Amino acid sequence: MPMPDHLPRWQRLRRVVSWPLLLLLAAIIVFEEYAWDELAALLARLAKWPLFARLEAGIAALGPRMALAVFLLPALMLLPVKLAALLLIEQGHAWLGLAVILLAKVGGTAVVAWLFKLTRPALMSVAWFARLHAGFVAFRERLFARLRASLPWLWLQQTLAWLRAWREQPSAWSRLLRRLVRRWGPQKH
Repeated sequence: MPMPDHLPRWQRLRRVVSWPLLLLLAAIIVFEEYAWDELAALLARLAKWPLFARLEAGIAALGPRMALAVFLLPALMLLPVKLAALLLIEQGHAWLGLAVILLAKVGGTAVVAWLFKLTRPALMSVAWFARLHAGFVAFRERLFARLRASLPWLWLQQTLAWLRAWREQPSAWSRLLRRLVRRWGPQKH
C-alpha cells in the first residue's frame, strides 16, 4: 500500500507499524472463522449420542443469564491451562508449552463455537452482548476490507490466479516428463 506523501511522519509510521499487527489479527480471525465452522460441525456430530443430544437441548433452552455463563465458562476454564503452558515454556519446555497452548486453542474454539451455536438466540437477547457482537462483526469487516485493498493482498491474489492458470495448462515440464517416462519408463511386453 503506497504511502501518501501528504501524511505527517507519525501517521506514516503508525501505518507501517500497524500493518503487521493487523495482518496477524486477520490471520487469527481467519483461523477462528475456519476452525469455528469445522470444529462446531465436528462437535455437532456428537449429538447422535442420546446423552449428548439431551445436553445440547438443555443448553439451547437456557435463559440469557445462564447462557452467558455457560458461554464464558470455557474461556475461564482454559485460563489455568494456558498459564501452565506459559510456565512450561518458561521452564525450558517450549515445544510442550506451545503444544498445550495450541491444543487449548483448538479445543477451546471447538467448545465455544458449539456453545455459541446453541446459545446464540439467548445471548443476542442480552443488549450489551448483542452490541459487542455487532461491533466485532463490523470491526472484522473493516479489517478484511483494508486487507483486501492492500498491495500484498492484491499481489497474493494475482499470484494465486497465475498459479491456477499455470496448473490448468499443460506445461513444458509435464510434457517432457511424460516423454521421458514413455522413453525410459517400465517397458510393457
